[in-house]
Amino acid sequence: MNQRLAIFGSSAGARRGACPTLDAPMQTGDGLLARIRIAGNHMTPAQLAALARLARQHGNGILEVTARGNLQIRGLTPASAPLLAATATALVPIETGLVIDISPLAGEDAEEKADSVALAARIRAGALSIEGQLGPKVSVVVDGGGQISLAALKADIRLRAVDASRWAVVLGGGKPQIMDADGAIVTTLAVLSALAALGPDARATDLFPASDSASVISEPARDMAERLELMTGYTSPVALPFGQIDGEALIALAECPGLTTIRLAPGHTLLLDNVSTDVLDRAAALGFITKFNDPRRHVSACIGSEGCASGHIPARRLANALAPHVAADRHLHVSGCTKGCAHPRAADLTLVGRNDGIGLVIAGRAGDTPSEILDEAGLIPALVARREGR
Repeated sequence: MNQRLAIFGSSAGARRGACPTLDAPMQTGDGLLARIRIAGNHMTPAQLAALARLARQHGNGILEVTARGNLQIRGLTPASAPLLAATATALVPIETGLVIDISPLAGEDAEEKADSVALAARIRAGALSIEGQLGPKVSVVVDGGGQISLAALKADIRLRAVDASRWAVVLGGGKPQIMDADGAIVTTLAVLSALAALGPDARATDLFPASDSASVISEPARDMAERLELMTGYTSPVALPFGQIDGEALIALAECPGLTTIRLAPGHTLLLDNVSTDVLDRAAALGFITKFNDPRRHVSACIGSEGCASGHIPARRLANALAPHVAADRHLHVSGCTKGCAHPRAADLTLVGRNDGIGLVIAGRAGDTPSEILDEAGLIPALVARREGR
């Protein structure tokens, strides 16, 4: 494992398009970044605190929860990364292989329409023999239709429950097809096999390109409520501002009395099961987002120049300053460069770091042509003008 880590950490070993893992961390502007896919997305407070301490011991103490609900540890070195990997693997169950996303509440969600856990397990079992031939970014989303929307997650194959026995299946950029569970599984495995045969660069959109007729798929992404009902009890979302938090804040949160289960969730979010308002107040004091009306909920930002060699601007610092000036019904994306990693889709307003300043893109993506180029002093006036319709 140590040799693979060292190779990936070098410029010669990093394969373009690969996703960081514990065994193969990715080089960034602030060191190596390791992504941890925790099986089942559940942790105890002790496990979370231990991971935060490992981040402090082996990295720079900064942790992230990604848009897909994975944990990332930043600031590792070629020497410390294998030590983190060995300890973390012994601490929490690590998921490897094909990425199959389901709700962290699957099987416990009071509003779930169908059994996404069983369907995902059958797909994973059927794909075991070919997953090594699939590209690292190939993913399947199995959305049981509960209180946590998975509509914002990019997927090569998306299965969304229509009711207890039927699934809407979207392949690449194609139109939804209604199938029973068996048909959905057979179709999914057939497409995965086709992608495996094409090689690691193949994606489902190569087989099923997007078209105008496929523009309406499943349900729109929606905000998470402040309290989600479980079959037994409830859970409360607390989000990491712009997906990042200092490990000390996570340790302090994990030590709150009454906290028993922590779930990693999409949208840079942790779910705290059956906690009191005292715990949520403590989370807010530590810097977490606990309220629906927090303006930071409507802003996406990468780490920018403070932790990425491609970044031209300190995206998260700017995002924190700009959040109060964004209209509540608008989404702002602050991107360090034109790659737009934090928000690949179009946003109402996108600010993009460039060599010649900060580009403003209206209703587009970070890679689109900006309507104007601003400096830092012009950002707040530009947002205020658009909020007021000027």
